[in-house]
Amino acid sequence: MADEKKRTRHTVSMEERERIRMGGVLEVLSFDEEGVMLETDCGLMMLKGTGLHMGKLDLDAGEVTIEGLFDSITYSDGTLSDKHSFLGKLFR
Repeated sequence: MADEKKRTRHTVSMEERERIRMGGVLEVLSFDEEGVMLETDCGLMMLKGTGLHMGKLDLDAGEVTIEGLFDSITYSDGTLSDKHSFLGKLFR
């Protein structure tokens, strides 16, 4: 029990469309300057924007900070086996 990793619940805080801080992130599935796909406690999450870059990444704590100009945030309740399909639909 002492080896359990302490994770936060899924939270999202955005400042001026230029910085997003999140908790409850399980994995970063893909990342580039125009999009980020994450697995969270609440499902798959896709962020789209321009000039995106990772400010902080601590997957042990489930925390991520991403900076850039954000255009959209999309969630999917799909399973991990659906992630490639979900990503393909978003980038069409």
